[in-house]
Amino acid sequence: MKALIETRNRKPERVFIVGIQLKSRDTFEVQDSMAELSELIKTAGGVVAGEGIQKLDSPNSRTFIGTGKAAEYADFCKRNDVDTVIFDDELTPAQAKNLEKIFDCKVIDRTSLILDIFAQRAKTKEGKLQVELAQLKYLLPRLTRFWEHLSRQKGGIGMRGDGETQLETDRRRVQDRISRITDDLEEVRQNRTIQRQGRQRHNWPLASIVGYTNAGKTTLLNCLTDANGFAEDKLFATLDPMTRRLRLPTNQNVLLSDTVGFIKKLPHRLVEAFKATLEEVVQADLLINVVDISHPQANEQILAVNSVLEEIGASEKPTLVVFNKIDRLMNGEIPPHWNEMFPNSIFVSAKTGDGINELLNSIGYMLKPARLFVEILIPHNNPALAAKVYHIGQVVEKQYENDGVRFKVRLPPFVISEFQNYLVKTL
Repeated sequence: MKALIETRNRKPERVFIVGIQLKSRDTFEVQDSMAELSELIKTAGGVVAGEGIQKLDSPNSRTFIGTGKAAEYADFCKRNDVDTVIFDDELTPAQAKNLEKIFDCKVIDRTSLILDIFAQRAKTKEGKLQVELAQLKYLLPRLTRFWEHLSRQKGGIGMRGDGETQLETDRRRVQDRISRITDDLEEVRQNRTIQRQGRQRHNWPLASIVGYTNAGKTTLLNCLTDANGFAEDKLFATLDPMTRRLRLPTNQNVLLSDTVGFIKKLPHRLVEAFKATLEEVVQADLLINVVDISHPQANEQILAVNSVLEEIGASEKPTLVVFNKIDRLMNGEIPPHWNEMFPNSIFVSAKTGDGINELLNSIGYMLKPARLFVEILIPHNNPALAAKVYHIGQVVEKQYENDGVRFKVRLPPFVISEFQNYLVKTL
């Protein structure tokens, strides 16, 4: 799909950013969100030409911000050759349509921007499909606006017949494409499951690196495994998952997986689209939550990551919090409140290697009880539970019997209670 922020032009797009401060949000929170939006625009290849924040009791249903403030910002944009206006919150199709009439230029929102960055960053077929699916689901209810925008810009030339007929044709095309991508991603998911089962034959536990975007996840993976993953000081530098073998000081082999970074206001449709990728997180025996300790909003970023983990059903996983980038701290001193809030956390610098040995020891310690080897008998009338055995466990042996399916399987300790009634013995 065509990028919403054009980066191929020699001249970067000039962008005006807009945010609102509701009574429920303090000034610092809004300013931090706007600063993050500026970083996202930089990542997308744009240049911030100005910004505006309006205090409101609630968003305007027609124009999100007040009409007077919208006219004021529009005048600024015309005088400063602004190409694109980006709102920090998601706009409805009607709001975007009305705002484009006022600003007389392209108007998009934070969700569109994140989708655009994902489109630029995705390298694998899987990643591209996931991004396209999210883009199409976002585009579908906005087709009317895009057609009206086209008509205004190009005088309606090229439109075949009645506009509504063309609109319905395009809507069907988009829906058909969504269906095809969904089918393709299901095939990808099945292939990933086969690959995962191949890895599981080694009976190696899986540790998944999660965290806020730009926290240093890929740099940490590279440091631990001598991998050559792409790491850059930009938001969403890595989209495509990478799994490498890690050998701990105890000689235990571990599979270490890198994942896409999370962010505040992460569009739900992106979480949905990337479920195939995020299965590595759901399947993990241990989550390594990487936090940029030097970031002034580190605690808020932790909350944002926890929110996504809860959304994908991974919030109860054993988790090791790893505070990264200690090399950026003033005088190298770690603020005491982090130790108080996360007493079992580890402090490292993936860049310099400081704290890495302690991290390796902690991973080994937390993975000791990673799997319990048990024998269970699942009745034939409970196929959903039998399917779950495959989904979350490492099946070593399977035998069909008259009263059910007998499994010898390695299961994470936190799910054992679900199989308690079917437990034959611990091996």
